[in-house]
Amino acid sequence: MLPNELYFDKGGIARKGTSRIATVRALGNAVRSYDLTMTTAAQSLLRLALACQALTFGLFRTKAGRLSPYFFNSARFSDGASFAALCDCYAEAILTSGLTFDALFGPAYKGIPLVAGVAMQLAAKGCNRPFAFNRKEAKDHGEGGVLVGAPLTGRVLIVDDVISAGTSIRESVALLTAVGAKPAGVVIALDRQERGEGPLSAVQEVQAHFGIPVVAVATLADLLALLKDDPQLASHWEAVARYREQYGVGGEELG
Repeated sequence: MLPNELYFDKGGIARKGTSRIATVRALGNAVRSYDLTMTTAAQSLLRLALACQALTFGLFRTKAGRLSPYFFNSARFSDGASFAALCDCYAEAILTSGLTFDALFGPAYKGIPLVAGVAMQLAAKGCNRPFAFNRKEAKDHGEGGVLVGAPLTGRVLIVDDVISAGTSIRESVALLTAVGAKPAGVVIALDRQERGEGPLSAVQEVQAHFGIPVVAVATLADLLALLKDDPQLASHWEAVARYREQYGVGGEELG
């Protein structure tokens, strides 16, 4: 847990310094733990991203040709401490999501370190699962093939950084299906909550096409809430809010 991290008690009051997992367990059935804890995990991830400059503000051209006022780059979690904290956010989001899975899979390339780090953090929390990742090109010697790691069987959770066009997820689902495994869902760091070529976002398209859940540690709505509530970041809120009004999906209120 990050220093001075917030959690929410039974009354919905923000407090500091108690384990998120312990807090969620204490809440029992009074609320849906996934919804409550994701707010805390999102704040942890976004604060960490700001500190690592994985989340920056300015003008950035997206793959769709849009000028975005913010940019998220998971490659900036490039030291042991920040990467461990990132993977801890993933692990807690997974544990509180209610997803059931037998193994983890990380698509090349960014999914490779992520799946290893997330597997380690899950194991430290009592959820030890095998993991594997793929190569971009098949190896013709040694163990051969494109998969590296544990055999993938049963329900497999895909671990990636973001979903842009959904290409990586489609390839992952095809690979899992080819070896007889079943995708259990996808977990990503940030859902930009903006539409693609049609009315749906990339995340919504994955959910609709494959019929699997997508768990995002943080969303654009979470980012807007953080910007609005933090005086040091509030100057960025208007630009991000305008961007979401123009390209966003979903029914949440802005901020």
